[in-house]
Amino acid sequence: MSSNTPPKSPVNPHDPRHSQALQRLLTIMNELREQCPWDRKQTFASLRHLTIEETYELADALLEKDSEEIRKELGDLMLHLVFYARIGAEQGQFDISDIINGVCDKLIARHPHVYGDVQADDEATVKRNWELLKLKEKGDKPGGVLDGVPKALPAMIKAWRIQQKVHGVGFDWDNAHQVWDKVNEELAEFSEHIDKAAQPTATEAASDEFGDILFSLINYARFVGIDPEAALEKTNLKFTRRFQTLEKNVAENGQQLSALDIDTLETYWQAAKTQEKDTGNC
Repeated sequence: MSSNTPPKSPVNPHDPRHSQALQRLLTIMNELREQCPWDRKQTFASLRHLTIEETYELADALLEKDSEEIRKELGDLMLHLVFYARIGAEQGQFDISDIINGVCDKLIARHPHVYGDVQADDEATVKRNWELLKLKEKGDKPGGVLDGVPKALPAMIKAWRIQQKVHGVGFDWDNAHQVWDKVNEELAEFSEHIDKAAQPTATEAASDEFGDILFSLINYARFVGIDPEAALEKTNLKFTRRFQTLEKNVAENGQQLSALDIDTLETYWQAAKTQEKDTGNC
């Protein structure tokens, strides 16, 4: 099925199961907030790190393509959204209907090609219009194009979002070849700060240039349609699986990992890679 093909079984917004489920969750949240000592104690600030943790757990499930875990983690995250809505209502700031209606209004306003008469036939145009509309919404409010990039984002995701943001206003390379040339340029500049013994000659300068390499590589990934965060995490998971297989094989042979030389460890590593390919898990 093409990625542009609508799903065959769209959600029916008039199905009473959906409203009943939301009402049930809101009722339980009210009961917990009023009767449970832990839930009663929570604030916006105290929930923040828990929400971040739940978000990462959802991200893990998405990478693993585990539909059952995705369902569970989405439920945990939805609980947090309802929790914030309850606290907001207690403080007279907003409630769940304000939150939902607010995002509905924003979606309609930022999709004039669906709800208006603007023409947008491709994804790139939609994204560019989205960023321009966000800037227009700001009006005279302080901040610029990059103001909406959260400071707490991990560095790789932040770089990705920064590049997407400036692309939205036309500040970008013309093609991927130019970006790859930039990667090579940054590699050359980094090498100028590394001596023959592979040691930095100026640590701060080398660190700056290494950051430029990573930023350029992330930019290249964006141009060729690769999510660098997901790609790196897949490699992390792959390395972990292989190393754990290596450890298992070493133990089964009655050897100590720390007692083996690098050549022996490399033999075990190659064996672990072969085992992974044989099981179709690579």
